Amino acid sequence: KFVLDGVEYKLAANNGDNHLHGGLKGFDKVVWKLDDLKAEGRSALVKLSYISEDGEEGYPGNLACSVTYALTEDDELQISYEADTDKPTVVNLTNHTYFNLSGQGTGDILGHELMIDADKYTVVDEGLIPTGENRSVKDSPMDFTISASIGSRIEQTGMGYDHNYVLNSGGESLALCARVYEPTTGRVMEIKTTEPGVQLYTGNFLDGSITGKGGKKYEKHYGFCLETQHFPDSPNKPDFPSVVLRPGQKYTTATVFKFSVRQ
Repeated sequence: KFVLDGVEYKLAANNGDNHLHGGLKGFDKVVWKLDDLKAEGRSALVKLSYISEDGEEGYPGNLACSVTYALTEDDELQISYEADTDKPTVVNLTNHTYFNLSGQGTGDILGHELMIDADKYTVVDEGLIPTGENRSVKDSPMDFTISASIGSRIEQTGMGYDHNYVLNSGGESLALCARVYEPTTGRVMEIKTTEPGVQLYTGNFLDGSITGKGGKKYEKHYGFCLETQHFPDSPNKPDFPSVVLRPGQKYTTATVFKFSVRQ
């Protein structure tokens, strides 16, 4: 639940006592409208839109939102979001793609080398909800300011990484967020974003029950996510960057995934 302008809004508890991924039927489970589709040479884009009606999943306001995916000649996947509303509401959109730069069905991602440009992370409680404290990553397994393999200290975290990092850029402009290098293939992925945070998730709850391409099963740690975003539970943490969107305002964010090979 959250309170906005003195009104309490109750949302579905779909993850224990918590509300996760937009509710019982989040934006990943609805049908979006195709607005545009273009392909020119090696460049291509698709633009999708969706109107979330007032009260959907408990959220106030008719939210008109769109997302554009563009693949460029520079081997970049650009994701851009826009939204506006007719009532004050909260919105925090992200992408939850799982990556494994060594390839489909090749094993876990623990050998991937990761750098995150963040000196702090949001401390969480037993339910993985931020307490409101932003703590230094220094001298902890949370520190990826200098590139390190994902698996080098993962056992010190318990189940694995599922934490939001406070990016040094502060979300002020499109800036470097993270870099991932897979040493057996040489593949590199760089992420830039206008968001103030990124959630590192290391597939802790994958258990082989999901099958992908070629019948390959996804076991624990077989993929990682870097979800650019505002911080979790921001509506209930006044010191976090605000996720409130009001009529007349435009919600805009952008994230770029750039791929290359290190020789």
